[in-house]
Amino acid sequence: MTVRASAPPPLAVATLGWPRIGPRRELKTALEAFWAGRSSATELLDAAAALRAASWARQQGLGADILPSGDFSLYDHVLDTAVTVGAIPPEYGWRGGPVDLATVFALARGTRGRPGGDLPALEMTKWFDTNYHYLVPELSRDQRFELASTAVVDQTAEALAMGFRPRPVFLGPVTFLRLSKPRGGHFDTLELLPALLPVYVALLRRLESLGIGAVQIDEPRLVLDLDEAERNAFRTAYATFARELPGLAITLTAWFGPLGDNLDLALALPVAGLHLDLVRGSDQLEQVLARLPEGRRLSLGVVDGRNVWRADLVALLDRLEPVVARWGAERLELAPSCSLLHVPIDLALEEGLDPVIAGGLAFAVQKVEELAILRRALLRGRAAVADRLEAAGEALRRLRADPRRFDPRVRARTAAVGAEDLRRHSPYPRRRGAQRANLALPLFPTTTIGSFPQTPEVRRARAAHARGTISEGDYEAFLRAEIVRAIRWQERAGLDVLVHGEFERNDMVQYFAERLAGFLVTRHGWVQSYGSRCVRPPILFGDVDRPKPMTVETATYAQSCTDRPVKGMLTGPVTMVQWSFVRDDLPKDEVCRQVALALRDEVRDLEAAGIRIVQIDEPALREGLPLRRAERAAYLDWAVACFRLASSGVADATQIHTHMCYSEFNDIIEAIAALDADVISIEAARSKMELLEAFTRFRYPNEIGPGVYDIHSPRTPSVAEMVRLLEIACERLAPEQIWVNPDCGLKTRSWEEVEPAITNMVEAARAMRRRYAPS
Repeated sequence: MTVRASAPPPLAVATLGWPRIGPRRELKTALEAFWAGRSSATELLDAAAALRAASWARQQGLGADILPSGDFSLYDHVLDTAVTVGAIPPEYGWRGGPVDLATVFALARGTRGRPGGDLPALEMTKWFDTNYHYLVPELSRDQRFELASTAVVDQTAEALAMGFRPRPVFLGPVTFLRLSKPRGGHFDTLELLPALLPVYVALLRRLESLGIGAVQIDEPRLVLDLDEAERNAFRTAYATFARELPGLAITLTAWFGPLGDNLDLALALPVAGLHLDLVRGSDQLEQVLARLPEGRRLSLGVVDGRNVWRADLVALLDRLEPVVARWGAERLELAPSCSLLHVPIDLALEEGLDPVIAGGLAFAVQKVEELAILRRALLRGRAAVADRLEAAGEALRRLRADPRRFDPRVRARTAAVGAEDLRRHSPYPRRRGAQRANLALPLFPTTTIGSFPQTPEVRRARAAHARGTISEGDYEAFLRAEIVRAIRWQERAGLDVLVHGEFERNDMVQYFAERLAGFLVTRHGWVQSYGSRCVRPPILFGDVDRPKPMTVETATYAQSCTDRPVKGMLTGPVTMVQWSFVRDDLPKDEVCRQVALALRDEVRDLEAAGIRIVQIDEPALREGLPLRRAERAAYLDWAVACFRLASSGVADATQIHTHMCYSEFNDIIEAIAALDADVISIEAARSKMELLEAFTRFRYPNEIGPGVYDIHSPRTPSVAEMVRLLEIACERLAPEQIWVNPDCGLKTRSWEEVEPAITNMVEAARAMRRRYAPS
């Protein structure tokens, strides 16, 4: 095929990327059936192809002119990029040629029962400042690249065969290298760019051979602070593409913020088009237009791809009409601010939502509809869509006037917060003595992060309770039986600090959102976190308050079942805000203070009820860090203050824990110390304790539980493997500082996986005690 796709129409609507999971999480179902051995690889791939076909048809039907191909992934698009270029560590057994599904999922999930030993999964961390997780590619200094997968080519061919007009999309080479980690010694991964670029060129030529004339290359690294090496890497990469593929139109996307001081660099790159995030970087449009090179196309990201609120279409038209009049519709595209991966698929699936709030929402389907309305209004005039504009405007007016958005008592309490509310009674060294006397724990105390397996029985009981087919009393009796079972098992396993298991909780954020005023929870508002893991972010629409205690009854019941301490389990204020779709009419720090005050009341009530340890999880603290260094101090100031506001109302003898997962801590270690939590548990198993280096350099004074069990992989680590991780930890920390725990909660694993892993973990702790405290 040699005929190139025709030029896009004026003011073409491009979606940039579509949610992969399917309207009813069909991808999750297909993946988990395959992993469990209930379906074949052919059935999995057929299900994936059906999802892609339905997505293209739906986007086109909504009015999208440019459809992405290659945005679909069975697990993660960064992993797909690594597989595409053959960046597969040698221990996974790949020796060249096409990469099979077994290798892909070994990289993603690890292996167990493999001849020669189990393999861990690749390290996982957050995708920029989102709640999406990507797998971190590992590159050696002598890394060799080759075109090992043509998935993006194959998906593009699929779309063409169905009559769609696709624009292939994939991760750019500079961002890919910067997201990767060096192995076998530290070096700058950008040194590998000359070896990587020929593979990208080969991939682009394959796409050209299909008749593709335009591609989308995502380089979100462009919105970060860049050093000169990175700037030169961008120049080299895109000069190479322009030289080797002079007829290919590349649209370069830079999202999650403004280009800032990288604007001149982006405009100087020899590409056909540039995408701007005009939601997070709304002020950059005029600067870009003033310097836009002749003939360059501009993609205007005007609808929020990261949040679920309806766009103000009239305000957007006021802004866009002069731009179209000046520059012409032929040079412009309309798009969301970023890929729609980060929002739910379709608001129409929701039943029973409050009509006022629902009227102010837009999921992926509705966002493309908004773009289509804007396009029609800009090309034909507002009168052509007058009814749609009026309906959208009325929905926004009703939402903004809703009295539930403003609670005078909450606003007054937030305004009254003072410095004394942010401090514990005593500094940590004094608290440590009181807590050790209160808890009497051994060296290397063992615990888990909070949740235990959500078995089919647990899920069925919760669903039946939600449907009203079992009574409140029967459901409570079921939960109490599960708590007793979990407590007894933890006692037999030898854990020192216990948890109740969180069987009543569907999600660590949603559970609290259902109990706090100001939040709304959807039924089908799923987004992908990683692989088959999906979450339903709550919608934070109004002022936040706690009508009554949320966890006290459950925690005190669990504590009544054992003499060992049981942790009270809460989700922290920053994570509640970061993992929700947050209202856009108040500063985020003010919203977070409201949540912190509600949690402060819960912490105090737990302490009053006899709970001696309260864990306030903040896995999203690092994720919320602004991408630009100049903005980070202000964020960390209010984020730390909100955690301290939630946690500081207790006595010295009450131990405050927090948990963080899949984060790079080097640039926030001072803020972590400023949280003043007595104990922090972190993900560390996949990184083989590398994440502890930041705590070591900083001389972190409080206690730390570096994870020794990677719960995102089905494999069971051995006692020796965990002991080795704890030995590394002891090289960097004092033994008295170290707790022993998994990386994260255990809800996604089965009891058959959890029991041997936790048993090994406890035995590893005992081995360390024999070494460091033989008496």
